[in-house]
Amino acid sequence: QVQLVESGGGLVQAGGSLRLSCAVSGRTFSTNAVGWFRQAPGKEREFVGRITWTGLVTSYADSVKGRFTISKDIPKNTVYLQMDSLKPEDTAVYYCAWMSQIYYTMTDPSKYEYWGQGTQVTVSS
Repeated sequence: QVQLVESGGGLVQAGGSLRLSCAVSGRTFSTNAVGWFRQAPGKEREFVGRITWTGLVTSYADSVKGRFTISKDIPKNTVYLQMDSLKPEDTAVYYCAWMSQIYYTMTDPSKYEYWGQGTQVTVSS
């Protein structure tokens, strides 16, 4: 069993920055990974990026590449999503999620076994 608790959402103007946190507890292994997804009203859940539990490998969706950065604080077992140069189209509920095996398809939400509660990010124009 793994638990994920998110924090850090809010309202920001276009061009601004926010940092989301995802605190992870439970049994973890080096083969695991944490992904970030987002879901806007009326849209499907969208892959944002992923980091391996070792913190060594990150991957990003093209829509956020160069603006968002995923990192991991090893002692705190916390994963961060740093979002810079935010745009109104980044507005969504953001979720972190747990994947037990890094070789699973990272963009497929059904491959993630545990999810955080979600946090709202709103970017005003």
